[in-house]
Amino acid sequence: MGVTAEGAGEVSLADAWDRVRRRLRAELGEDVFSSWFARVEIGGLVDGVAYLTVPTRFLKSWLEAHYAERLRAHCVAELAAPNGIVLSVRQVARDPAPAVIRETVAARPRPAAAPATPAPAEPAQPCERDLVDACGTVLDRRLNFQSFIIGKSNQLAFAAAERIAAAPAGASPYNPLYLHAGVGLGKTHLLQAIAQDARNHGKRVAYFTADRFMYGFVAALKSQTALAFKEKLRGIDLLIVDDVQFIQGRSIQQEFGHTINALIDAGKQIVVAADRLANDLEALDERIRSRLGGGLVVEIGELDEALRGKILSSRLEALQGAHPNFHVSPDVVAYVARVVATNGRDLDGAANRLLAHATLSGQAVTMETAEAAIRDLVRTREPRRVKIEDIQKLVATRYNVSRADILSERRTAAVVKPRQIAMYLSKALTPRSLPEIGRRFGGRDHTTVLHAVRKIEKAIAEDRLLHDEVDLLKRMLQE
Repeated sequence: MGVTAEGAGEVSLADAWDRVRRRLRAELGEDVFSSWFARVEIGGLVDGVAYLTVPTRFLKSWLEAHYAERLRAHCVAELAAPNGIVLSVRQVARDPAPAVIRETVAARPRPAAAPATPAPAEPAQPCERDLVDACGTVLDRRLNFQSFIIGKSNQLAFAAAERIAAAPAGASPYNPLYLHAGVGLGKTHLLQAIAQDARNHGKRVAYFTADRFMYGFVAALKSQTALAFKEKLRGIDLLIVDDVQFIQGRSIQQEFGHTINALIDAGKQIVVAADRLANDLEALDERIRSRLGGGLVVEIGELDEALRGKILSSRLEALQGAHPNFHVSPDVVAYVARVVATNGRDLDGAANRLLAHATLSGQAVTMETAEAAIRDLVRTREPRRVKIEDIQKLVATRYNVSRADILSERRTAAVVKPRQIAMYLSKALTPRSLPEIGRRFGGRDHTTVLHAVRKIEKAIAEDRLLHDEVDLLKRMLQE
């Protein structure tokens, strides 16, 4: 299914979206609807995916955290969007250029005026113009090679990134470069650094997050400027795409695949980042996964204690530049770096908590106050990433059936129960959508998965033995 056409099709989409809004208003009440849903707009419908936009990053994060399932359910009912929804932040254009050609970095919008609290990095440099790429994406000046902290876990990725950024156009040393890592380990920093350095070397660069690429393509189809969008992309020297695991929709995946094939065949450089190996991106077309995995694949590993100490010290030095009376002793820095063992974002959070304590209480940062300030971060542990294949294998072993039985069409009780439990666990322990889970269970429809999830939820609420059994399987998969 493609984007609705102009005229009658557009009216139909608008009417369907109005029905979604009425459903939400009736279910949640006028106050909640006005606060969180009044500014949500629909950009289009492609391959059963509803592309929705909001004006701010905060609103996007809030809806994803609190209302994503309700919003998805109503969109499935009224918009025929079985493959779910994608939320992105709307561009507020500052000139007459088409919105599809002026992408923004949603995660780090550039402030119009000086911020009240300086960012925890090197001060913004004065400039005579925006730092933008060839497609209008605003790049964050702070995320450059000079500010990237190097350690054992990321030195190979850093070296490859520097080499690609400095290589002459058409002389790509590794193509594509595929970086993968967990949250907060520096993928986005490296990608932005590549974009800025390559731009400084005179190359035409296009930097996209996955949601901005998808929304840009949908907007181009809707405004009938898809050809211009494609030509714009294929005229660059370097394409960078962050969080590629979120790209979904058959038409968009096809266009993404055609674009990277055309660029690689023309000797242009591709750099892609994701949260796992290309072969584990079940939602992506197999040909795209094969192409992305055919170049240099580099994992950015977990931060060791020494690297965490360097990163934390860098963050604290930046904060001390704006708050001269703020001081943290080396012993406290070493303690925080030892116990906050998750990722760079939590280290940023720890630095900000120490600053808040010092400025709000007027007291020096001691070991005791540091322990209190970062207590919630110390308890934070990134859970083990669970794969659907691992779930299928464990459940099959537990119930004495084969994984092939679970994926088959057999409907005997001995197979149906473990199959439904495996589907339930896949929904509970992985970020996969219902359609993706269905595909991984022998190409089943998303409604089959939803039925299985609801049935197991009801069963474990009524059967204590089954509840304990499923809970044990969860713990075994997460350990």
